[in-house]
This record gives sequence, structure tokens and C-alpha cells, in this order.
Amino acid sequence: MIEHAYADIKDIKLHYAYTGTGDLMMFLHGFPEYWGMWQKQLDEFRRDHLAVAPDMRGFNLSSKPEGVDQYKQPILVEDIHQLVENLGYKKFTLVAHDWGGAIAWLFAMFFPRYLEKLVMINSPHPITFERELRNNPDQRRASSYMIAFRKPGIEEKLSENNYSLLLKLAFGDLIKSGVLNAQDIQGYIDAWSQPGALTGGLNYYRASNMSILENYEEAIKWPARTESLPVIKVPTLVIWGEKDTALLPGCIDGLEKYVTNLTIKRVPDATHWVVREKPALVNQLIREFIQT
Repeated sequence: MIEHAYADIKDIKLHYAYTGTGDLMMFLHGFPEYWGMWQKQLDEFRRDHLAVAPDMRGFNLSSKPEGVDQYKQPILVEDIHQLVENLGYKKFTLVAHDWGGAIAWLFAMFFPRYLEKLVMINSPHPITFERELRNNPDQRRASSYMIAFRKPGIEEKLSENNYSLLLKLAFGDLIKSGVLNAQDIQGYIDAWSQPGALTGGLNYYRASNMSILENYEEAIKWPARTESLPVIKVPTLVIWGEKDTALLPGCIDGLEKYVTNLTIKRVPDATHWVVREKPALVNQLIREFIQT
């Protein structure tokens, strides 16, 4: 049921999987994912939507331009803007996770006219995330892996022995519990094995300002960089797996100050990978939200 296509986005091509017809619902993945993380959502929402899951710039089958500057967030936001225009839609529902969520938050701030609804899954708002990094040492420790992902040569370590380290770091618990099967694992290995794909994904970390993690004592002297961002008025659902060890639940405290039309659904027994662990629940929560 799932088909594949490419969209010309300025000087790159974005690969996307799609299925169904109707109003547009778009799904954005993070690191180290690819479009395949959304298969259960594509199956569900194809019934009454055109469900589209792109490979983000740098990932899997999409273009992987060289240079860290090609992965700065305004460029990534514009990719999604251009993809929606390419598909011929002026309104859509946006669902996003992890780094895809970082881009979706900014899209909602600067292109709100396109959005019917916004669904964010374990992806912190930039203001609350910066606040937690500044004020919560537990979050700084939880985020310390981001510094390692910025270092030269990390690709070689993560890809050794058929990506065994990356599989362990990202999905070790999901593999042990059987949430990911052999086909899922092979899908990740195939995606990461695309030439330049691992570097493309890691460039999301390299292109971001992480001064609070790299030089906390100096960075804390300066005002928060994100406080001037626009308030989001788009109806927004946040789904949060509370056992996330990388993005702690404090990231959604006080979120209503920055997102005025907000619904939060906490999932106490799920991790960062709640989409994989509880696809039926995620689908149900999204379905209920878009129907209200």
C-alpha cells in the first residue's frame, strides 16, 4: 500500500513514502530514524488522509549535501515548507518526533497558516529545552551524548560491526524486548548504509548551538537564546513517553506558556520510542485529537 516518490526542493531531492488520499498528514522522524518508523501510522491514517513520511535531509534516500551549514534549522524548516508546496497543499496536520519535532516546532512558529493541527512526540519545545539545560543538571547529563555525536570520526565508531554500537545505543532495549524484529533492524541498517547517511544525520547535532553543554560556565552568563520565539497558537497535542532517558519529563513543564492551545498526554510506561512501543495508543491519541 505504501508508494515512494521524490520531491525537488531547491538543490536537493527529498524522498518520501506516501499512501492514501484526502487531507494531508505529514510525519517527520528524528535521529537515527528514517521514514520507516511511521509505518503503523501510515497504515492507520491512510484510511482518510494522504499520509506522507519523508526521509529528512541527510537521511536514507534523501539528498545528503556536504557541509554542516547545510543542516541548520532554518534550512530544514524550509525543506518542509517546500515539500508541502510541492504536494499542492495549503493546510495539513504535522506529526513529529525527536529532531523532526525540533523542526516542526519552528515550522509552527513561522508557518502557522499551513497547520490544522500539530502533534509532537517526545520532542521538547526549544524554550523549555534550553531552560532545562540551563537549570537542570540531570537534563544536561542526559543530553551529554549530543557532544559525542558532534565529534569528528564518530561515524566510524557507530558503524563498526554492522552498526552494532548504534543499534545498542539507540534501540538496545527495544531489541531485547522484541519490539523491533529482524526486519525492523535490517531496515535501519539499510538506511544507515546509504552513502553519507550517517554523516547527514549527525550533522543535525553539529549544526546546532550546544554551548550550554560544551561550555556551561561561560554560556550561562548570557541570556537564553530562545525566549523571543513566537508563541504557538496552532492546536497542539504532545505525547510524551515518561521513561525517556534522553529527554526528561521536565521538558514539558510550563509548556502552556509557549503553546496556548495545548493538550498533553503522558504515557508513564513508554520511553523515547513510544511510537515503536505503543503504536496503537499513539494512533488512538492522534485520531481523537484530530477529530475534536
